[in-house]
Amino acid sequence: MIDNSNSFLNLGEKSRLILKQLVDHYVDTGEPIGSETLSKKMGLKLSASSIRSVMFELQNKGLLYAPHQSSGRLPTDKGMRLFVDGLLEIGRLDKNEKNSIESLCVSKGESYDQILDRVSKTLSGLSNCAGLVVAPKYQNKIKQIDFLDLKNGQMMAIIVNENGLVENRIFKSLFSFQEFNLREATNYLNNRLKGQTIENAKKEILLEIENHKSELNKVSQKLVKTGIIEISPVEENPYIFLHGQSSLLNDEIIKGDLDKLKILFDKIDNKKSFLDLVESTSEADGVKIFIGSENILFNHSGLSVVMAPYRNNQQKIVGAMGVIGPMRINYSRIVPIVDFTSKLVGRILGWL
Repeated sequence: MIDNSNSFLNLGEKSRLILKQLVDHYVDTGEPIGSETLSKKMGLKLSASSIRSVMFELQNKGLLYAPHQSSGRLPTDKGMRLFVDGLLEIGRLDKNEKNSIESLCVSKGESYDQILDRVSKTLSGLSNCAGLVVAPKYQNKIKQIDFLDLKNGQMMAIIVNENGLVENRIFKSLFSFQEFNLREATNYLNNRLKGQTIENAKKEILLEIENHKSELNKVSQKLVKTGIIEISPVEENPYIFLHGQSSLLNDEIIKGDLDKLKILFDKIDNKKSFLDLVESTSEADGVKIFIGSENILFNHSGLSVVMAPYRNNQQKIVGAMGVIGPMRINYSRIVPIVDFTSKLVGRILGWL
């Protein structure tokens, strides 16, 4: 489920034990810990001075650091990566937990986007972090399309895809259309688009109009030509479903770098680089963990991202989902939740 590294094997058994205890304490409390406290906590025959010596060695390796005005130590991004790759013990979901997640994610009669929005809320609620679902606008087959004149120089296209996704596209128009034109253009497109992707049918439709082979009047032709171009999906502008981002402010380290957090939220609002995130996630067999600056989209030293791809019936990756949270999130619990939910969503979308 996780990309493992052998680098932790370069540490001695004592160093690995102390690093694990220190990270476990950090995950539980978010606080630094010193050698005296760690000695008592471990309940082992290791003196505080022996632990202090090991912590000093781990700090020299870039795995620990001392927060400002603190005698204790916290793990660095590199230290957390070492912990996740070699020392983390992944938990398991029991049958009741799986049934609970399924009941939270599934609701009869919901469309594609409603399901993904519900999944984002579920991931946020279960993790007490931000739940994120990224759904690129890949070509979907059309079930129905309608045009509405908004009477302010703008038109709205209402697109219903075969997978249940309903999308509203607003675009500018220099022309005024009568009800007859809207109905004629809608009927024309529905006859030619049903069961096809917009991109596949666009060339044929535009060629038919250019060669005067359509029975549309000139005004309706203008609507069809404008509409077919404007409603073509833009893959660089994916659907983003995000809930629970305010929970990130509960962590002291994240709050200490609010400028970077603001940049993150701006990126989410602007939907920048999210296809790169799906691409990065798809390189793993299952769940992938990004820690701190490892992912350019979430370049924040206090953040971790646990993501997994989800697939359609043909096993093609069509998006990614997961959790954004503080670096000290409970990976042992969150990893199996994200893994199970991503596979569940693949099955749910297959039912649509």
